[in-house]
Amino acid sequence: MNFILYSDINDSSISQNPAQPDSSDLLLKAYRPLLETLGRVHIVHSVAAVDPLYRQLLSAGQESVCLSFNPPQTTPFDLECPTVCVVAWEYDSIPDEQWDNDPLQDWTRMLAKHGRVITLSSHAAAAIRRSMGDAFPVLVLPAPLWESFAAIREQHASTPVNAGTTLTVKGCIFDSRLMDLHPDNLLPEPLTAEEQAEIEARLEASRPPPLTLKRRYVIARHFLRLWLLNLGHEQTPPVPRVRFLQNWYWEGLHDLLPERLHDWLGKRLPTIAGPIPVPVVAPAPRELPDTSVEVQTHIDGVVYVSAFSPTDGHKNWIQILTAFCAAFRDTPDATLVMRLTQSDLTDVYEHLITPMAQLAPYACRVILIVGDLDDREHARLYQAASFYVNASHCEGVCLPLMSFMACGKPVIAPDHTAMQDYIDESVAFVVGSSLEVSIWPHDPRGLHRARRYRPDWGSLKKAYENSYRMATTQPQDYQHMALAAAERMRNYCAVPALQERVADFFGLASHAGNVAQVTDNASC
Repeated sequence: MNFILYSDINDSSISQNPAQPDSSDLLLKAYRPLLETLGRVHIVHSVAAVDPLYRQLLSAGQESVCLSFNPPQTTPFDLECPTVCVVAWEYDSIPDEQWDNDPLQDWTRMLAKHGRVITLSSHAAAAIRRSMGDAFPVLVLPAPLWESFAAIREQHASTPVNAGTTLTVKGCIFDSRLMDLHPDNLLPEPLTAEEQAEIEARLEASRPPPLTLKRRYVIARHFLRLWLLNLGHEQTPPVPRVRFLQNWYWEGLHDLLPERLHDWLGKRLPTIAGPIPVPVVAPAPRELPDTSVEVQTHIDGVVYVSAFSPTDGHKNWIQILTAFCAAFRDTPDATLVMRLTQSDLTDVYEHLITPMAQLAPYACRVILIVGDLDDREHARLYQAASFYVNASHCEGVCLPLMSFMACGKPVIAPDHTAMQDYIDESVAFVVGSSLEVSIWPHDPRGLHRARRYRPDWGSLKKAYENSYRMATTQPQDYQHMALAAAERMRNYCAVPALQERVADFFGLASHAGNVAQVTDNASC
């Protein structure tokens, strides 16, 4: 069997837009070693390359299937090559209706055309079966991550309290210990009397002269001249001629009319007597740190790690930060490392630096890492962690959470959506949550068609406190939970545990026991 893998997001697109967070390329790379034990793997970077490769392999008497790591609405359904969509989905229902006259948005149509689907969790499988029926072929196939972290597990035993680790990052690091964080620093310095007088003088100087009859005549003549000059001339973009009448009305006539008459004109002649749009002036650019240099930080104590994009609201990172600072306001050896997967520092300042200052003062330490970690530094971060923290509203797949557990790290996380397959009290401090209405994230109508979960902030704070207590006073219990987390991932996402599922789904039962690596798999 030949597996042709395709994703819109790949190394090339990521290099062009590194701020775009997407897990599809990571999933493709994670699936590759598993599929290579069952056949040949070909990675293509455009849909147009699928069918030519399929015909080439078919002429050689070889079967193929295309696995699309794109959502159903962007996965092609008219290829000659049999196509299966790999869906990471976090809601309790799938889009079963179209919008904007686009039938592709109806996943039930798209999945029916494909005839089967692969999901990453039993939660997503249940959502699909609610719409497609229990008989629809669905393969639940977690991302096979276990083998990727064998070296870290062999080189490092999880410890509850970190004696000290130095991380090197190409980017920048924000450390609450080194920043002048205090709520009062968010307030501007009061103006002196001289500064206030200077501002008032500038405002007075900028006032227009009084609107005498002569000046009103000049204003009317000016806009009439612009109107006539605009006649018969193509402009890009074109200037509506009524704009000149609108400007003349507001600058030369509006103040002469009573408010009641102005309101009446505004309703009947909105293009002329309606308000003039005010252009949005972008704020002055902030002086941002240089992200092209290597910087270091030293972390120790009980270390909590979380990874997210500041603009990804469903990760619920604000609760991760606020509950941590509340739980450890007087605990100096508690450290929260927030690994940001988006490199736009403007978003970091807007979404994170201000909340950090609003929460101050606190004795615990918060570190924001923005930038690239190579494989060695990634390994150090895995080893440095005492716990990984997740407080998401929903998850289609949480690769960082699974990765830290595969490294033998206990976690703090809810047990809903994709996480319900592997999170329980033997491997995690479970964060309580309750259902709330939500929308399909790509639905521009914003209609409530789905449900997600609302994590309980008090439960998250309690999980921080209980985990810290375990790390500092119950090291044996910590070790038991760490071993249980690693064992859970071995049973959940190791290649041998998933081979038979894939072989049965694609009718390769005779190859289920074949784990020999195919050596001639290359990107196409």
